[in-house]
Amino acid sequence: MQSVDPHNGKNFWRKNSKSVPGSMRAVYGAMHPPITRSPKSSPRKESGQKKPESNDSFQDYQESVNDAWDCGDDEFCVISDVKISNRMVQSAALSVINSHRSGQLGTNATLAELHSKMPPALVPVDSSDTESTTHSALSNSNSSAAVLTCTASTLEGMLPLSRLDPSAATHRTPVISTSGSERDVAKQEKFLELIGSSNTNLPELRELSWSGIPPSVRAISWRLLNGYLPANVERREETLKRKREEYWSFVTQYYETRHEDIHQDTFRQIHIDIPRMSPLVPLFQQTIVQEMFERILYIWAIRHPASGYVQGINDLVTPFFIVFLYEVVPKDENLDTYDVELVDEEDRAVVEADSFWCMSKLLDGIQDNYTFAQPGIQTKVQQLRELMKRIDINLHKHLEKHEIDYLQFSFRWFNNLLMRELPLGCTVRLWDTLHSEPDGFSHFVLYVAAAFLKHFSQQLMTQRDFQGLMLLLQNLPTTYWSDSEISLLVAEAFRLKYVFADAPNHLQANKK
Repeated sequence: MQSVDPHNGKNFWRKNSKSVPGSMRAVYGAMHPPITRSPKSSPRKESGQKKPESNDSFQDYQESVNDAWDCGDDEFCVISDVKISNRMVQSAALSVINSHRSGQLGTNATLAELHSKMPPALVPVDSSDTESTTHSALSNSNSSAAVLTCTASTLEGMLPLSRLDPSAATHRTPVISTSGSERDVAKQEKFLELIGSSNTNLPELRELSWSGIPPSVRAISWRLLNGYLPANVERREETLKRKREEYWSFVTQYYETRHEDIHQDTFRQIHIDIPRMSPLVPLFQQTIVQEMFERILYIWAIRHPASGYVQGINDLVTPFFIVFLYEVVPKDENLDTYDVELVDEEDRAVVEADSFWCMSKLLDGIQDNYTFAQPGIQTKVQQLRELMKRIDINLHKHLEKHEIDYLQFSFRWFNNLLMRELPLGCTVRLWDTLHSEPDGFSHFVLYVAAAFLKHFSQQLMTQRDFQGLMLLLQNLPTTYWSDSEISLLVAEAFRLKYVFADAPNHLQANKK
């Protein structure tokens, strides 16, 4: 094959003209004027004589990139060697936070007034102590808690303390809250009577569970409401034995395939996500617990190829695991820190198998949340937007004014069923109600999300910019929430459902 055109004798592999149809040229305007001088970090070689033009395209390309940075020429290498005072770093950080804070609270709000409104755990230390604490914190590797203690005081009302200060773990809502009041004892007796009947009345069990389930009967109640355990007492033992054996047969059959090429990406993602779950709860940092979660999630992903494993599914195992573990752990033990190695191996196998089956039952009802493009979540986000236009138009307009898209914050709400927004103990209480509602996880959760957003309406209305709104929306202050707040939340959600559930067109966007 010849590279010379037989008609004109020119080499057609070379560029023979300066003007090439369709060539890309720089377009300048008022926003982007031409640069007349090269940056210092990338000096061009100045030459006194003009280089002769070349017809070789590749040579032209080489000439055009001959000023590319070398590793040693980057001025950032010099900057990285500059030592910055620890005091300067802390001072700059606090000034930025205080500046943003003062813009939100107004010039009349003093620091003393803010301190008076704070919980004791958030009251800042003395300035002299702060300086020394900060210096020591920045000079050793185990000091993150000290640094956060210095800055947490300026963020009260914006971020949950648990996301700033690891010491807040001691103040959070218990994973399983217990109460010994006469009312709770009487309620527990009703549950035992209902569950122990020859054929449990599920509608009655749902009605009784809606306002919360006593911890001692929560595990068996969830199994019944979830559909994992049959209502007929005579069939329960046989069903549980068969399903638990079936799960462990899946583990034997499939778990060894996790390192095969076709599955290793799935398992790697699961392995990465599990340590991120509830990082402030020591229980979930135990190796044995993480291995249990790995098996549950991997087996589920293998058996559900339509969706496979999707980030967020790992969180949905947690409430089941906590509730079923509580059933086999001594009641005087702290579940947050209990060593799962102490649990009998057979009991651990039961907890793992039951968590797998109950999670599978739950996901069967919201499968479209995790299939390609996650259409179920997309629909709920749009419905939440339409619902907020009707129940809190001022907040809706405020979000739109600052260009907040509902997808930016509520996608996570529906992907994790609000688990990332609430303390784990509150999630367990919320799931009592979601289990009690028909289609609770697929439909009622929409009204819970709307009630949740409406609850923080006043605080959101005080935010004056996109950054402030997003910061608050992604870190809503629920650290000190308890069962009472969840009871109010689901009551408001039920009211919204009563108004809008029978008028589904209200949840559809207006077609123009």
